Amino acid sequence: MLVQPTTNVAANIKVVGVGGGGCNAINTMISDYNIEGVEFIAVNTDAQVLKNSRASVKLQIGQNLTSGLGAGGDPTIGLKAAEESVEEINQALEGADMVFVTGGMGGGTGTGAIPVISGIAKNLGALTVAVVTKPFSFENRKRMDVAMEGISRLKENVDAMIIIPNQRILEIIDKNLTFHDAMRKVDEVLANAVLSIANLVTQTGFINLDFADVRSILKNSGTAMMGIGSASGENRAEQAARQAITSPLLEMSIQGAKGLLFNIRGGSSLTMSEVAEAAEMITNMVDTTAVVKIGATIDESAEEELNVTVLAAGFPDIIYKPEVQQRPIVSVDQFDMPGQEQIQPTFSSDRPTVATPAQDAADDELDIPAFLRRK
Repeated sequence: MLVQPTTNVAANIKVVGVGGGGCNAINTMISDYNIEGVEFIAVNTDAQVLKNSRASVKLQIGQNLTSGLGAGGDPTIGLKAAEESVEEINQALEGADMVFVTGGMGGGTGTGAIPVISGIAKNLGALTVAVVTKPFSFENRKRMDVAMEGISRLKENVDAMIIIPNQRILEIIDKNLTFHDAMRKVDEVLANAVLSIANLVTQTGFINLDFADVRSILKNSGTAMMGIGSASGENRAEQAARQAITSPLLEMSIQGAKGLLFNIRGGSSLTMSEVAEAAEMITNMVDTTAVVKIGATIDESAEEELNVTVLAAGFPDIIYKPEVQQRPIVSVDQFDMPGQEQIQPTFSSDRPTVATPAQDAADDELDIPAFLRRK
């Protein structure tokens, strides 16, 4: 029997930025990076933030609840807003093979809505990956506790969860950078987490990975860790690989990972021997039983710089806790506001209590991960 070859259909990938931090992050991805074959969706309770978004799809959640004024830093409002807009979220995510959900944990809209949106994506059958940030250590304790509770809830609603600690980003920034340049530099961290995975699926390289490869590593893998490295000149492959596996962004060693996905990206001068050198150094760090997937792509804009991104997944179960004092993990059905008696959020049938525009604007600055704020 003669079988006609079928045409490969590209995976449908959607990137959802939630809250002030998530919307800011996808603006950076759209303006500064060449990410092809990806649909960007901005989700927020704040109508003004959505108005300034560059995303092709903009979704204002909780319109009845917040009247477009934001969540006022309260994750219960972010959660209720997402629940109010479940139908619209379903429509926006329908047909996706892979969904990235990104934003900052510790504020209102992101902390409350990201777990809900991620759960919807997973229930629709999409490979669901959350890329979120934790607050700086100098931000107030209450904010960190809220972030930890949000992360605990999020873990139940995703295939893989990449947590980027803002505090550790300080360790990879040149201390002499101006404030503006530092903000630009750290923007790359969140964007690279999405870019490195999406490009494995959407771009053709001389070592190709397809969606099935990525899915085999990330499906139901739980906590994931990401490390990045870059170098130029002599021994650039070794240096970039070493940076990636010792990156401050890795909160633990990659040795315990059951799956490893890494991408090597360079200009036209990238050689196969450099790919082999970097791959050997990285694979030697994990158990021989770990599943390893390698991708290598040519990016002319990289010129002489070689970039290595490592994504390690499938670690033994990790419980994220506040660093100073352990608190009970929040239930799936509600958030506790740390430092107070347990709060049972109530929303009156007449009109919910919502922050004023001035209050919410101030808090939304905190809802944006500190390293993503633009002045």
